[in-house]
Formats: sequence, structure tokens, C-alpha cells
Amino acid sequence: MHEPPHIGRVAGTAKAAAATLPAGFGPADLHSAYKLPTTGGANQTVAIVDAGDDPTAEADLAVYRSTYGLPACTTANGCFSKVSQSGTATPLPADQGWGVEIALDLDMVSAACPQCKILLVEGTSASSDDLGASVDTAVKLGATEVSNSYGIAESSLTPGSAAHYAHPGVAITVSSGDEGYGIPNEPAVFSSVISVGGTSLAKAANARGWSETAWQGAGSGCSAWVDKPAWQTDANCPGRMVADVSAEADPQTGPAIYVTDTPDLEGLPSGWSIVGGTSASSPFIAGVIALAGNPAKYNNASAFYTPGAKTGLNDVVGGNNGIFMDCGGDYQCNAVTGYDGPTGVGTPNGLSAF
Repeated sequence: MHEPPHIGRVAGTAKAAAATLPAGFGPADLHSAYKLPTTGGANQTVAIVDAGDDPTAEADLAVYRSTYGLPACTTANGCFSKVSQSGTATPLPADQGWGVEIALDLDMVSAACPQCKILLVEGTSASSDDLGASVDTAVKLGATEVSNSYGIAESSLTPGSAAHYAHPGVAITVSSGDEGYGIPNEPAVFSSVISVGGTSLAKAANARGWSETAWQGAGSGCSAWVDKPAWQTDANCPGRMVADVSAEADPQTGPAIYVTDTPDLEGLPSGWSIVGGTSASSPFIAGVIALAGNPAKYNNASAFYTPGAKTGLNDVVGGNNGIFMDCGGDYQCNAVTGYDGPTGVGTPNGLSAF
């Protein structure tokens, strides 16, 4: 049940000095692009759910944060915690090859919300049962936001897993997927979660200073198994439509991450790399929600669809995700004015929508 993060250009193999930042977007770039404050979220705990142990997670996170001048987030200072799906610090599960995913999740939460606490919950395996149980554990341990960067195509079995992703008072974000338009993924398709799509972000000579289009890999689709929530009113999908909101996900222009637990996944070198996918946008949006400090608004994604949210979102227009399946020019796979599948209702424009 895993869609691995997408890999872009390798940024280097050694720790970069603060004066010479690695290639790829860093926290300052993302805060500029999305008009985010650098403070906030100190009372929030963002959990990330992944499969298996990353033994170097805390050490790698320290390199990322120190490189960009972010405050330390360690077990010793109470900012960072790592537990098994049962909530214990020991024993931890075996390494499942998710080191890149874990590093990406930790770094993107850090980039969005440097003052947030971070809880890493490591499932015993990548099965839907173990990952769902890990979400439940994250909530029991006090997470205010939970990010999930994994998915599998929905099926008749999908409704049976929904309860793991419905926790009133806790914002649960889920990657929409990285295979473009088609059958939507669970858990992104559940009506209790915020399904996060992806964009291609670039610096631009315009008033914003940045441009965005739909990333071609961003997952979107119309559910055949989950009913349409009342707050979602797009015309051509009778079921739940994915996605809700979005953020940078393009691995060719994506964020820099630091990871050393790489030997059994995708052949990345140890150190700095540029990595993308909606595995980047989901933890980033979880961090933005934490930065705003209002997780109770997000028992579902309905708050993003209200008229008052529009000014706090960048409406992404242009690009499509019909790389494997075409939707015939429809909003389901093309970024159009207003709501569309690849980018939802848009990307953060400050915190007023959050």
C-alpha cells in the first residue's frame, strides 16, 4: 500500500553549509511561495504515519533543520518522538524500505511549521490494517494533525477501512497519489480526510513571484465506492472527488530533503536529493494546518470549499494529469478556474483559509 516518493535531480551527497544551500526548494522558498509566517504551531503535534523503522530518521532530520536554520527538533528537547504502531518506543519494526518517504515527511512538516512537534508512527508493515492502526495510535498519543503519504486503488473493500481515518478534532491529510487521473486511492477518497493533490511550482516575474500549474502525476478521480459529501458540488462526479487542496509536488522542481536510510529504495545516494510527489504535499499541508493552529476545523475538507476560503487559496489554472487516462478536457484531469481534480480548490495563500 505504498506509492514511493518521486525522485528528481540529485542535489549532492554531503551536508551543505548554511551559506551554500542544497539544490531544491527549502523552507524559505515554500514560505515565500505560499505567504506563510515563520512562527506558529508551537502547541501542535503533527504525526506522520509510515511503514517500518528508519533508524537514522532523527539524525537526518537534524541535518535538514540545521542546514536551513530551523530550531532543533529532538527526542531530548521533547519536539520529536518515534514510536511503533502500538505506541511504544521499543521495540520498533524492521526497516521496510521507507527511509526516503520518512525523511520527506519529516522535512516537509519541518519546512511548513518549524515550531511544531513531530510524531513519527512506524507501522509494522505496509498493510492497510497496520497503517490504519498507526493512525489510530497517532491520535491516541495526542496528534493534532496526521499526514499519510501512501495509497492503493479503491475497491469494494475500501469502506471497511474508513473508521481509521475519521477522528473528529484531528486534521487528517492524505496524498492523492502519483499516477495521474484514474481510479482514486484510498485513504485519499475517504470523506473524513483532506485529500492533497500536487502542483509544479516555479519562481516567476509576477506579482506573486511564483507560478503554479497542475503536476502531471498528481492523483485525481471520482469514487465508485464513497458517496459524494454534501460540501463537494462538482458537476460531473456523483461520488467523492479527489483532490481537495494541493501544494508543490513536482520532483523536477521539488523540495530538497536529507536522507541516509536509502539502500533498499530507489537507489538514491546518501545525503541531499530533490524528491517530490504528493508524498511531499500531504505532510506540507498538514504542517500548514498546524501552523494556523485550527485542526478542529478539519473533521473533513468542507472548510476549504466555503466562499470565505477563496481569498486564502491560490486557484491553480493550467496543466493536467491525464498521463495514463484522459478525461476528455473535463475538470477531473485539467486544472481549470475554480475546483479541479489535480489541484482541488487551490494551494495556500497565507493562513486565512486554514
